[in-house]
Amino acid sequence: MCKSDNIYLPNLATIEAIVDETPDVRTLRLVFQDEKVRENFSFRAGQFAEYSSFGFGESTFCIASAPTRKGYIECCFRSVGRVTESLRRLEVGDTVGVRGPYGNSFPIEEFYGKSLVFIAGGIALPPLRTVIWNCLDLRDQFKDITIVYGARSEADLVYKHELKEWQERGDVRLVKCVDPGGAGPDFDGKVGFVPTVLEEAAPSSENTIALVCGPPIMIKFTLPVLERLGFSDDNIYTTLENRMKCGVGKCGRCNVGNVYVCKDGPVFTARQVKAMSQEF
Repeated sequence: MCKSDNIYLPNLATIEAIVDETPDVRTLRLVFQDEKVRENFSFRAGQFAEYSSFGFGESTFCIASAPTRKGYIECCFRSVGRVTESLRRLEVGDTVGVRGPYGNSFPIEEFYGKSLVFIAGGIALPPLRTVIWNCLDLRDQFKDITIVYGARSEADLVYKHELKEWQERGDVRLVKCVDPGGAGPDFDGKVGFVPTVLEEAAPSSENTIALVCGPPIMIKFTLPVLERLGFSDDNIYTTLENRMKCGVGKCGRCNVGNVYVCKDGPVFTARQVKAMSQEF
């Protein structure tokens, strides 16, 4: 990693590329302007950053690209407020600020030799995308890889080009779905809610890690499915990055009991989350 001594001072980055994932979700590829920062910046899958639109403020998003891909980072966000709408107005060549990386990460080395099941809903795919590509770049370290991803409609599926790439790979099982009523005539996935589709897919829990990220209602109904499939709480991971504001434990908005999500997380096992008496 490469951080300033001033925890509130962002590094400057140039927008190198923009991809509109959906009508209201955008991915920015960012390249640090300082050559030293660009060469030394490193992070782990699951960490997050603060992204600044100067004059409007900053927002917290995961680093959506994989740490195995060097020279740039990517963030993905939905336009829902003042800062994100300002970020969306920026163009290729414009400057944003980046603070981070912050937080802990998915313990990928502990997953070596195991199968992986990724379960995501809607805009919650980016926090898992960093892990997916990290693991695909180290593909020989893992057994079976299954991705179950769903959204309300075809239009709401993010990373459509990457979904196609994963679908065409021979070493990945992709199961994509949309909610009832969300499929067009040419949709080649399943129609149904993520928990139901996951249960139908029935991935084996033997020597397998499940990584889950999505709306609270999706996760609420996904956890019992994983339990029925034989997954223990210690083998289920998620990220609570959406609870963060300042990123450094100063504002207290991420506090859950004696846990500061930005400093103790954002990655937790299901057992750890349940111990917080906090729903996903």
